[in-house]
Amino acid sequence: MAAFNVLRGHTGGPSTETAARRTHRRLGLAVLAALTVVVLSFASLTSPFSLVELRSFDYLSTFAPPPLPKDGPVIVAIDEPSMAEIGSQWPWPRALHARLIEALREAGAKAIGIDIILAEPSVAPENDAALAATAGPDVVLAGDETLIETPQADQFVRTEPLARFIERGAKTGIASVQLSGDGTLRQVPAYADGFAAQLARTAGRQEQARSGPALLQMFGPARTYPTVSYYQALDPGQFLPEGFFRDRVVIVGLSLQNAPTLQAGGADAFATPFTVHTGQLVAGAEIQATIFDNITQGLFIERAGRPIVIVAIALGALLAATMVFRSTGWLTAALSFLVLLLFAAASYALLRLGHVFVSPVGSVFSYIGVVAGQTGLDYAAERRSRRDITRAFSRYLSPALVERLANDPSQLKLGGERRTLTVLFCDVRGFTTISETLKDDPEQLTALINRLLTPLSEIVLESGGTIDKYIGDCLMAFWNAPLDDPDHASHAVGAALRMLEAIETLNAELHLEAEGAGSKPPHVLKVGIGINTGDCVVGNMGSSRRFDYSVLGDSVNLASRLEGESKNYGVPLLVGEQTARLSAAAFTSAELDSITVKGRTALSPIFTILQPEPSPQALANHKQLLAAKYAGTLHAQDPALDQLEREIPPLGGYYRLLRSRLT
Repeated sequence: MAAFNVLRGHTGGPSTETAARRTHRRLGLAVLAALTVVVLSFASLTSPFSLVELRSFDYLSTFAPPPLPKDGPVIVAIDEPSMAEIGSQWPWPRALHARLIEALREAGAKAIGIDIILAEPSVAPENDAALAATAGPDVVLAGDETLIETPQADQFVRTEPLARFIERGAKTGIASVQLSGDGTLRQVPAYADGFAAQLARTAGRQEQARSGPALLQMFGPARTYPTVSYYQALDPGQFLPEGFFRDRVVIVGLSLQNAPTLQAGGADAFATPFTVHTGQLVAGAEIQATIFDNITQGLFIERAGRPIVIVAIALGALLAATMVFRSTGWLTAALSFLVLLLFAAASYALLRLGHVFVSPVGSVFSYIGVVAGQTGLDYAAERRSRRDITRAFSRYLSPALVERLANDPSQLKLGGERRTLTVLFCDVRGFTTISETLKDDPEQLTALINRLLTPLSEIVLESGGTIDKYIGDCLMAFWNAPLDDPDHASHAVGAALRMLEAIETLNAELHLEAEGAGSKPPHVLKVGIGINTGDCVVGNMGSSRRFDYSVLGDSVNLASRLEGESKNYGVPLLVGEQTARLSAAAFTSAELDSITVKGRTALSPIFTILQPEPSPQALANHKQLLAAKYAGTLHAQDPALDQLEREIPPLGGYYRLLRSRLT
């Protein structure tokens, strides 16, 4: 992303300007990072943000989950096979539950949890009596707590088993769970007398302390826990391996073999973090088993506090600012992908090793916010830069070169530099006479000048040149700046030859137009062109308010001198020695004389371009004539002058002028 002195109104060096732009960008980056941290810190207090964090927990906690703890609960499922075997419509007689408790007790179960609400008397009192007589200290019966919201007040309604069921020492455990805003079960219940907590106490297991709200570590989808059917547990000796229930915690509850789906729903079944993968709900009995292992094994995940979340957000913004501190580009995108993976990996490591959930969402959002924001700012700056470059250089360069500059502004050095350039001056011969003729018709004069300069300018641009300026009827251009052009001398010479052809074409058009209009023949337009190659200083020239991208140096002065001298040598085009040498592969040149430039004492050879190319013998004859001229032995009656005028017609005017000066 570049901005340039020529676009800023400065002619000084670019270092100060670049430092100012760099400081401005870094200040903007700091403001962007700080603003991102503040906005996301407040956003993290909202429910939608929290749900996104919890969704990230779903994916992280279910990636390579820990194995089931040894000797965890066993599920006795009220399922489809049991309903078929028992042959009774639900709800089953409570005496059947009493038989189950006795069978499990005899099989060695350490604690029995009945995840069924038994809050109302049954139709047959003897069934209640049978269950009451069986439910002892090793039994936990499910209770429920519900929040009832009314316009007047919110009220918790607690539902417990019939009092007679706990007379023999059975305990009540609240089996209610708290769902997140998206209906997913993730939290460890906070009830002191929760169903799993009571079951743990009954089994003699110690509940691990929690410092605050905690999240459940799920071990798998539905039916992850060892599960047997209700009818099998009624007669474990027949249907199950010996010792299957010995010293185990048993949870009895509804758990269908065909786990209900999220779309269909189901009684006593809940969405868990694994539901995002399977689309299935998990039975309440299995949920209670998961809670049991979490609180007794210390596998629950504690959620990081708000200060840690803000620190994570700030860390993401800091890393992003570091990443885009210098620039943005494709490398930024590639490295950013790795950084985002690093955030997820760090969150996963904390979750697995430290049992703490620090969501990567805050860090990811802040990182993306800063990187995307700075990328957008850089893109906008680049667009402005491209627009400014296009506007500034469209006057000097062809559209193709302007596009190259806009795509790669690093090619520009506009603060001023020394480089080898080929400079061209093109001036109309006899323009004073033309102006005098058209002095009463300034519009026609202006139209003529524009009609003349337009094709000449297009030729310069098409050949890769830069138009420096128009000086009345004179056009100044140069090659090899601002973009490199290894063949700048040949391109300049080629452009000059095309200019001469364009003048002939324009003269023919003007003559036809005059004939068609019945007016007098127009002035024949002629131009003189001077080209020179040498070291120049190129850059911004002017004041702090108005400036041009231009060139200075002796080489420029010699090009201007060559343009003026062309009429004195009878040729329309003169080129300097270095131009002739650099373009020799493409064009044939002939030396005409040596001249001095104001401010210099050394002689400078001058050349013209020969089109069409003469024979080698003719060129050799010309060199001999020039040697005689330099030696002072050439005289006006030398027959070589007439011979060369025939052999090299483009130099006929030069030989005639030379003869007149020798007379």
